[in-house]
Amino acid sequence: MLSSDGLAMSAGRKPGTFASPRRVRGVSLLEMLLVVAIIAAASLLATAALSGGFDGLQLRSNAKEIAANLRYARAQAISTGKPQSFAIDPRAHVWQGANGRKGEIPKKLGIVFTGAREVQPREGAGAIMFFSDGASTGGRVQLNSRNAAWNVDVAWLTGEVSLHRAQKDRQ
Repeated sequence: MLSSDGLAMSAGRKPGTFASPRRVRGVSLLEMLLVVAIIAAASLLATAALSGGFDGLQLRSNAKEIAANLRYARAQAISTGKPQSFAIDPRAHVWQGANGRKGEIPKKLGIVFTGAREVQPREGAGAIMFFSDGASTGGRVQLNSRNAAWNVDVAWLTGEVSLHRAQKDRQ
């Protein structure tokens, strides 16, 4: 029913009174942000639990850094035509790569190096040489923490660097 001015009136109401608009139901911005925050916190906890915790994240991060620097040394050997070396000292928890790149490995991580004795810079340390054709002396750097371990392997024939999860080697 329309009033004299063309506005809708409610049935059963006095002329001049109008129906109140229905209240729109939904969620507020604050409620939506709270749900998003809860989901983010649950995802973070689940990721930490599934990946071995924050120690596991640190272990994998350091293994990836070593793999990246081994790949860099290989690329430098190929591009410059000169042999490049990557040296690691498991006792001191340090490494040195091509073009003076250096890094430290946290003391709480264990390091096991396996490689050619002929290029060993000194007792207790190890090295992997990369040649201008991409080949290398080969080797393995294993980083471990508790029962988790990551191997960084270098193939001697191709110099290919690979990274994969492994069982902890006994030292």
